[in-house]
Parts: sequence; C-alpha cells; structure tokens
Amino acid sequence: MKLVVLLCTALFITSVSAAEPGDGFVSLFNGKDLTGWVAPEGDNGHWKALDGVLDYDALSEAAGKDKNLWTAKEYKDFTLRLDWRLKQTTGLYPMPVVLPDGTHKLDANGKEILNPTPNADSGIYLRGVGKAQVNIWCWPIGSGEVYGYRMDKSMPSEVRAGVTPKMNADKPVGEWNTFEITMKGDRLTVVLNGKKVIDNAQLPGIPASGKIALQHHGGRGKDGQMSAASSLIQFRNISIKEL
Repeated sequence: MKLVVLLCTALFITSVSAAEPGDGFVSLFNGKDLTGWVAPEGDNGHWKALDGVLDYDALSEAAGKDKNLWTAKEYKDFTLRLDWRLKQTTGLYPMPVVLPDGTHKLDANGKEILNPTPNADSGIYLRGVGKAQVNIWCWPIGSGEVYGYRMDKSMPSEVRAGVTPKMNADKPVGEWNTFEITMKGDRLTVVLNGKKVIDNAQLPGIPASGKIALQHHGGRGKDGQMSAASSLIQFRNISIKEL
C-alpha cells in the first residue's frame, strides 16, 4: 500500500512540474534549452539551460556590447512572471543611499555617500530598451527599480520617485525570488515576492512594443578576476500573459 501511495505522489509531482502556467500565461522557458530565446552571437554557451533553470555565469564571449539574452518575440502589453536568484556576489561595489524620491543621500559637503558593499547585478529589459530595465541587485533600496529612468534628471520628479522601490522585498543572495512585472501602455507595476514595490509608474517615451531581455552585467576583468556586480544569476518558471 505504501508503495502505491509513493508512486501516486511521484506521478502527481511530475505532472505538476510539467504543467503549463495556466491562467492565460504561456511558458517562455522549457527548462531544457534556449528555444524561444536569442543568445548573442559568439556567446559560446554561457547562457544555458542547466538542471531545469536558465543559468548565466557573466562570461559571454560575444564580441559586441550586447551580451544579453533576448526573447525571439516582441511584446506590447503583458504580465511577466519569473523566479530569479543571485548565485553569489563578486567584489565590492560603491553603493549610494537611495532616497524615496529617487535621489541619492549627500554628506555635509554635498557629496554622495557611498558604501562599498558585496553586489551582483542583472535585470529585465522591457520593450527592447535598456533604459526600461527592472533591476536585480543587492542595493539596500531593493530590486525592481528602473535605474535608467530614476537617474535621468530630465525626467519629472514624480517619474523618478515612481520607479524607486517602495520597499526592499529581496530575499538573501542564494535564495529564489519571484517577480510579477506588468507593462501596460507606458505604465509599469512590479510585485516582488508578493509585495508591490513599483505601483503604476510611468515610463515616458518607452516604445509601444519590443523584445524582453535578461541582462548581462560585469564579467572577467583584465586581472582575470570577476568584476564587481557581475551577473551570476539563474532564472526559472518564466511565463508571460499578453494583455
């Protein structure tokens, strides 16, 4: 009897893990290869499927500057769901103190306060542009922010504040996190681990449609060591629902 129960349990677990996302979502990663994705030319297998996850070691050998992994398809309005985890940090990165309005805290002399901190860095490019990147990193402000818009001083103050996370909802390095990213028109909402960190933020000028990318960052320096904030990262359970 116990054997029957164990077999039934095993079949149930297998069927659940192999199931499609449901609720109108379509899987973007089959866990076996990069079908549906476009690796940079000359990457030489550094973006790869490994034990059911999409793994990256920050060492793409692509000759150009674009070492990111892109979807083959373009998307307009959508909700993207995925799990991600930073495998480890590399080096110390001079992190600023980001204030709720998106600016950086200054000391008594008007200079940015920078704290050397272990870091890793990646993100999700939306609609084909790096400026519209939902960041993944170890900064105290937390993942989910849109650095390209927050740092653009030509943007209205409400835009820069809107793309600044309302809280740090990240789990420690090495643990899995879950993003739900909704892009509708020029409005972005990001839920991280069940907490809404970006709420209907405006991204002025973002293209109406475009591909999604998983970001490369860092790599090996001239000294042979991994540079600070390299993209040592994994993704899994990637699915999308077009709106």
